[in-house]
Amino acid sequence: MYKGYVVDRDILKKDQHFILSCPQCHQGNDKVLKKEEAHKDLVKRPSDNMANCATCHKTITDKYTKSLHYTTAGQRNGVMPRFSKEDLKKFDEKVFEKSCRSCHASCGDCHVKSPAVSGISTGLISGHKFVKKHEGKTCSSCHGGRVYPEYTGEYGGEPDVHYQKGMLCMDCHKKMEFHGDGKAYASKNQVKDRPACRDCHKPGSEKTPAAKTSHQMHIDKVTCYGCHSSGEYRQCSNCHTTTGSKAKPGFILGLNPRDKKTLTTLRLIPTTKNTFDAHGIKMDNFDALPNYWDSAVHNIKKRTSRTRSCDSCHVAKEGFLNKEMVIKEGGSKANEGLIFNIKPLKK
Repeated sequence: MYKGYVVDRDILKKDQHFILSCPQCHQGNDKVLKKEEAHKDLVKRPSDNMANCATCHKTITDKYTKSLHYTTAGQRNGVMPRFSKEDLKKFDEKVFEKSCRSCHASCGDCHVKSPAVSGISTGLISGHKFVKKHEGKTCSSCHGGRVYPEYTGEYGGEPDVHYQKGMLCMDCHKKMEFHGDGKAYASKNQVKDRPACRDCHKPGSEKTPAAKTSHQMHIDKVTCYGCHSSGEYRQCSNCHTTTGSKAKPGFILGLNPRDKKTLTTLRLIPTTKNTFDAHGIKMDNFDALPNYWDSAVHNIKKRTSRTRSCDSCHVAKEGFLNKEMVIKEGGSKANEGLIFNIKPLKK
């Protein structure tokens, strides 16, 4: 009866979710045989209404509705300082709710069927089975533009050393991060106890004197990935709301815009002065934020050009943001505040 469409009889027997009948989540009418009649008023994505999942998973759903994966508040709050009150109202109505919010994830997007990203979906994760985790089809669906292909090496670089050792997303990112802790955060930077390199790589545990000395000299001055990023990672230009996002590889080192004391890897954020012109949003406060933001890249290697030779940074200044590099057309004046003029070592 079901086999060949989306649900296999074996799954019905093994997955406790199928104690419920199809209409309890999807509605429709299971009393008729004709597909058109049975599918009348069918709800394709029942978990968009969190009340359906809350019937059995209320503790989780109560927390999840406040999580950043569900609210996508980080996207809104990240760009908000550029807007006047009038601009923000237009952004919320014409851009955020109709574009950015389309990226929010419901329970089913991670546990049943991959969401459609840019109109493309990988479909059911495992024949409508409710899957606990499957990073290759869940995390990669939404984070497959930058993070996941960098991590696996599919973007053209080397795979992250952690991936080569068999580690996947949830070896570092725990369940609480995805479901939330019941607090509504403005951005991920407000979340305490996020994964950090030092969780596993304790300072002082270095195996060689050279590594220990280097870490002591650079601690709290350079982020771990500032030295251990294996190479280029994805830089995006243009937002999806206009002519479509474009991407190319690049490697950028500059000051962290959140503290201006730490050197780190930066990623180009594609909001330019004219990004929302079509929606009548002027962004009079555009220069309040830079176009480059700190990014914990996922292409880590133990040995890189920067760990092998001090000269790659202190002499050649490889990858450092400079005035010639910053985007000119539509770029923010705040970009130049991230330029770090590294000095040669005294020998």
